[in-house]
Amino acid sequence: MNILFLASEAFPLIKTGGLADVAGALPRALIKRGQSLRLVLPAYQSVLAWLRSNDKAPPLISRGQIDLDGTPVKLWQTRLPGTRVTVWLVDIPAFSEREGNPYVTPEGVDWPDNDQRFYTLCRAAAELAMGRAGINWKADLVHANDWQGGMVCQLLAREASAPATVFTIHNLAYHGLFDYQAMHQLGLEPWLWQPDFLEFYGQLSFIKAGLVFAQRLTTVSPSYAQEIQTPELGCGLDGLLRARREVLSGIINGIDTQEWNPARDAYLTAPYDRRRLAQKADNKKALCAELGLADKPDTLLLGFIGRLVEQKGLDLLLATLPELLARGDVQIALLGSGVKAYEQAFAALAKDYPEQLSVTLGYNETLAHRIEAGVDVFLMPSLFEPCGLNQMYSLRYGTLPLVHAVGGLKDTVIDGDDPLTANGFCFAPATVDALRVALKRALALFQDPEAWQQRQRNAMSGDYSWDRSAAEYERVYELALEDKKQNT
Repeated sequence: MNILFLASEAFPLIKTGGLADVAGALPRALIKRGQSLRLVLPAYQSVLAWLRSNDKAPPLISRGQIDLDGTPVKLWQTRLPGTRVTVWLVDIPAFSEREGNPYVTPEGVDWPDNDQRFYTLCRAAAELAMGRAGINWKADLVHANDWQGGMVCQLLAREASAPATVFTIHNLAYHGLFDYQAMHQLGLEPWLWQPDFLEFYGQLSFIKAGLVFAQRLTTVSPSYAQEIQTPELGCGLDGLLRARREVLSGIINGIDTQEWNPARDAYLTAPYDRRRLAQKADNKKALCAELGLADKPDTLLLGFIGRLVEQKGLDLLLATLPELLARGDVQIALLGSGVKAYEQAFAALAKDYPEQLSVTLGYNETLAHRIEAGVDVFLMPSLFEPCGLNQMYSLRYGTLPLVHAVGGLKDTVIDGDDPLTANGFCFAPATVDALRVALKRALALFQDPEAWQQRQRNAMSGDYSWDRSAAEYERVYELALEDKKQNT
């Protein structure tokens, strides 16, 4: 089928979060499975600058203009670097002439014209999907992602002979909310200002356009699909999602199994696989030396990589780790940045235990790979986690994840007494006591090398590829096409 995949970011061209990983990998997997796909992105200044200045970048080709009610919108074509994925870049000055983050100002507040920017992106995508952009290509199905792409579902719902639509929620906490005035500025029909459509407690909600009008809805794990139907994690949209539960699916993201492959990882001191697990210890030794931690192979080394924000369960860690560090039970390698209070709290703890706790603020791809390979346990005590990727990187590297049993973490990490299936450690609820118990269980198992290595081998035997996920998306696409046909 002809698939138009609409996103606001895609790795490696532009990335701020997990959406970019999905938009950079799922289209590639779908093309590998024989689909015809076009990826539509904003023509951000940084993307255009990189494509124009890098000799190794794919070519950037003009595909003319799209006329939106008399306003010309430039269109560029390129490829996703290193892939066969054709990319169409929607070029308006609000994208191509603006430096910095795609969504927020340097002060960290939303760009004031985000409604106009991403509505224009959706309008251009609708024209491309309908075959009205002067390009000999028409979509059978449009797959839109998060609030930035939601309005394309509403736009296509009013078209005759429109493609089917699928809408994916990557994080329901972000709605794309704008004031009532935006309705008039965007020229939206007045009837859309109702709770059953786009109105959300006195604001215009872009994400509701996807949730209401798409034929099929997906999110990034089966457990998260259930959780967002509850008042606790539904972000005020749980009633709508319960009403549409028959068309809502949860599909676990895949990971790039070439980029994250301990047997061929160029960042590692000693590449390894599940038949050469002994060489994992060489990476632990090298990591400790690099970070200034004491060389104690018999001490459990914990890792954390991620944003230092409340969602990641950092208050639980800060309440639990000092006692473990004081007893000398663990060492910790932390990489991340975020809320200053968390940065300062971990930095202060590292000063008290310099040979046991290393804190690296910021992000470093090389160090991220070395932490995944070098630590024994990877910590993900997230309060909520739609899917999560680091737990799957960890599983692939034989680094046992210790997670709060929520969302995608619950769906990928298996705990329990069965030595043939367990691949990590889970705790619930999200309390200090529950986390403390899980850490004690990890410490106890670490004293049994044979049992520990069996759990590592279980972890490394799983299938975390995008091919598995792509097959599930294809089934959702087929259902969306059937729904569209029945309602035509």
